[in-house]
Amino acid sequence: MMESWILIILVIIPGVWSGNWGVTFEDQCALKGTSIVMKCSYDYPYGHFVNNVGWSKAQYVSGRLRLFLLSKLASPRGHFRYVGNHRRNCDLEINNVQHSDEGNYYFSFVTTFNKWTSKTSAYLSVKELTTLVQPSTVTEGDDVSLTCVSGCPLHTTTVWFRDGRPVQKPVFQASREDAGKYYCAVLGQEMLRSASVPLNVQYAPEKVTLSVSPSGNVIKGSSVTFTCSSDANPPVAGSGYSLYKDRQFVSSGQNHIIFDIQSSHSGLYHCQAWNNISRRGVDLINSTEIHLDVHYHPMNISVSVDPPHVTEGSSVNLTCNSAANPVAENYTWYKRTDSPSSGSMLQVGSGQVLSLPSVEASHTGLYLCQARNSVGENNSTEVLLTMTGKEHGSHYIPILSAVGVVLFVLVLLLLWKKLRTRAEKKQTVYDPALNGEGSSFSASEDQIDPVYANVHTFPPSVAAQDVASHSQRNSHCEYDDPTSSEVEVTYTAVTIKPRDPGPPHHINNNRAPQESWSKAGERDDSVIYATVAKSS
Repeated sequence: MMESWILIILVIIPGVWSGNWGVTFEDQCALKGTSIVMKCSYDYPYGHFVNNVGWSKAQYVSGRLRLFLLSKLASPRGHFRYVGNHRRNCDLEINNVQHSDEGNYYFSFVTTFNKWTSKTSAYLSVKELTTLVQPSTVTEGDDVSLTCVSGCPLHTTTVWFRDGRPVQKPVFQASREDAGKYYCAVLGQEMLRSASVPLNVQYAPEKVTLSVSPSGNVIKGSSVTFTCSSDANPPVAGSGYSLYKDRQFVSSGQNHIIFDIQSSHSGLYHCQAWNNISRRGVDLINSTEIHLDVHYHPMNISVSVDPPHVTEGSSVNLTCNSAANPVAENYTWYKRTDSPSSGSMLQVGSGQVLSLPSVEASHTGLYLCQARNSVGENNSTEVLLTMTGKEHGSHYIPILSAVGVVLFVLVLLLLWKKLRTRAEKKQTVYDPALNGEGSSFSASEDQIDPVYANVHTFPPSVAAQDVASHSQRNSHCEYDDPTSSEVEVTYTAVTIKPRDPGPPHHINNNRAPQESWSKAGERDDSVIYATVAKSS
């Protein structure tokens, strides 16, 4: 009766006289960073009781494979945890799986009568999520595909992120905003993620900008640096930039320096960028134009005098002209007070025009003007202001001109009349009543004044005879030979006609002379006048 009860108790107690020695495993694949349970079961004969269990990992030491208890391995606390029991369940939990956990695992247990270690092992594979971006470098507008690869069978859904932000679609058309780092993760375990993979989206230059340093007003003679920049992928190389002035090529490169800038450098500038990427068929992208305005102090200052010839009492304007940028805003006039070598100047006015309403002698001298703008100032060369005599009766000039014309006409008439008289004298008419030779009359004798109507011109031969006869009777008068080739004599007879028949009271009563002037007993009141001219 007692033996029957003992047999019943042995049958009821598990592990006693039940089964054979053995351990059953399953190989596992775990993602790095996850937690996994290594599935395991074991068995032992009836009549044994399990007192101790343990897991070991095979490692090579000095070329030999050795088993090390997990409790002896250098691992974080709680990294390995036995989740089985002493009755056939030998599961092992591994938290935060790392690549160092990959390998072969063995299970062993100790009973009241024996010790057992598994003959086979369970292999743990450690994998990672891997992101594939295809292609990883694209031109803006091309398609992109995202793929998440784990290496372990996954029974969960993966999600995508770009720079920590969710991505809605794993296939899309790339734009420059899509550039960034992509990774995938397990849904619900977003910390279990892949390594990041960059997507490079290339595009043509945009926001091409030209800047000038220093900014603000550019002063002639200073240094100026032009810098071209842009937003482009890939970035524009130095040789990809070109600088233009007024649409004409200047230089290539991102920077251009003018060390001694002149007014001729003023103009419209823009830069051009190129990175071998086209945008809608356009390869070269231009910046907006900027206007470079070179400022300089007044130059080429000159003084003009209006009118150029100044008389005393008249008005004159002196005008100052200059080339400047910005235009001259202040003009000052100076007059030299002594010799040019002393350099003593007196300020006499301001403004672009110096007006002298009534010029006096004290106004004459050397003048110069000084032009000034925001950049600086400069002087003109000196100009000499001179003055002629004072004008008198300028309003009589037209009258005097008219008088001069009248006098000129009168002179011409007198000359003409004189020439005409000479011509008439050469036209001689002889009167036969006078010694058969006659007397000379002009063709217009009938128009001569009665007082001079008795004036007759004799031929030289006739007059010479009379003169000879007269000379014989008047021995006190001497004449040269009228026929001499060296003397030309012109004779004229004047007949005096008294108003009444009585004897002329003005005639001398001396008979001798009177008779010498008579012919054939007749009364002759004529007088002969001679003009003697030596021939040349």
